[in-house]
Amino acid sequence: MTIKQRTTIRMALRLLAAVVITLLFLFPVYWLFMISFKTPEEIYSFPPKWYPGRIHFDNYAVLFKDGDAVTVWNSLVVAGVSTVIAMFLGTICAYSLARFRTGGEHLANWIISQRMIPPIAVVFPIFLLFVWLHLVDTYIGVILLYTAFNLPYVIWMMRGYILDIPKALEESALVDGCTRWQVIWKVVFPMCRAGLFATAIFTFVFAWNDFLFALVLTRTEATTYTVQITHYFGGQSNFWAKISAMSVLGTLPIFIAVAFMQRYLVRGISLGAVKG
Repeated sequence: MTIKQRTTIRMALRLLAAVVITLLFLFPVYWLFMISFKTPEEIYSFPPKWYPGRIHFDNYAVLFKDGDAVTVWNSLVVAGVSTVIAMFLGTICAYSLARFRTGGEHLANWIISQRMIPPIAVVFPIFLLFVWLHLVDTYIGVILLYTAFNLPYVIWMMRGYILDIPKALEESALVDGCTRWQVIWKVVFPMCRAGLFATAIFTFVFAWNDFLFALVLTRTEATTYTVQITHYFGGQSNFWAKISAMSVLGTLPIFIAVAFMQRYLVRGISLGAVKG
């Protein structure tokens, strides 16, 4: 066998392995979507039906009719607003840490250590504080909590991206008459745009996927979709049609966000940005 033939076989095996692994990872997503379009008889049929006999949207219509779909909107509000606030505050803090060495050498390490605290360790004291402040089951309470919880991550990531920007560019802008805020807006933000988008996407996903805080701190008004799904698990039976349809509704915003930000996301991750 020639070297060219061995190379071709090796590439074919790698391609086959990549296809098999991709199919394995995509199968749960496929199954989730298919269940959301099935009737109860098709869901519980044995042997299982790999696809519905007819595509219908009754399971989704029930969610909107019962008002359960509003929990997806609640998730969008609390995750979106908290991401915007965390990105603004975190970027300003990161710039201060990177350029003025605020807090010395160890403040950045201390900040990121706060993100490593297990949520279950702090959720009960936070619940008591929220009860005292009358913030339980409110948008403001959940937004404040998600902002505080994700702020260390944003500061740490943005500090790494800002450290990659040559200081000479900012000094040149200052010599040309720019103020410090103008330097941040006209030099720093464009230079670390990919990092901004990548950090924002991950911050949004962290808030979007949260379950523990939302379960403890919401009741009816600010319930997120992750908590709403648990309402479909009963002692007598599980409502798999509603579970799958709500899961699809909760998954679509993440798919759409990643699809539109894919270029910046890949570039931002490839920049590394995890610096000590």
